[in-house]
Amino acid sequence: MIQIKYPKLSLFVLSFIVAYLLFGYRSFAPLHNTLILLGYFGTFLIGILYAYGFTAPPATAILLILAGHQNILFAGLVAGFGALLSDLIIFLLVRRSFTDEIERFSKEKFFQRIPRRIFGTPSRYMLIAFAGFLIASPLPTEIGVTLMASLKNMSTKKFAVIAYLLHTIGIFAILLAARAAKI
Repeated sequence: MIQIKYPKLSLFVLSFIVAYLLFGYRSFAPLHNTLILLGYFGTFLIGILYAYGFTAPPATAILLILAGHQNILFAGLVAGFGALLSDLIIFLLVRRSFTDEIERFSKEKFFQRIPRRIFGTPSRYMLIAFAGFLIASPLPTEIGVTLMASLKNMSTKKFAVIAYLLHTIGIFAILLAARAAKI
């Protein structure tokens, strides 16, 4: 019988691989059209999709299309709330279910050596800045949320405010770029 050292983290990574295989090469045209027809509720749902690494590209494409059909300020605020909902799910899942494995994983020699070789002595602020960049961009938000959840003094309330602001700024930048490019 195979003994897996980090079963929860392994399952978490496997879920991303499966999701990528399922969603990575498919056309999302029917989903695009449905979400656009739903108006701002569709924008909220797009925000939920924007926060997950495997659905961020199609969500970004839909946001680019929406920029020509909706008030971009209101659309950014609404989509930001959708993204926040997704982030809170990830944050609470990591906080409540993965804490034991994250603590064990952080004590591994690999985890302790690699960041120091790349970043020098990593500071807490560099970690927060990197996590913030991941959360604001359409890159895999799950990594940024996991990094924030690993900080002992990061409360759910503080995380919610930071995540909402970062996502809203990132989404608003996408909407503004689309409006400027007249997509």
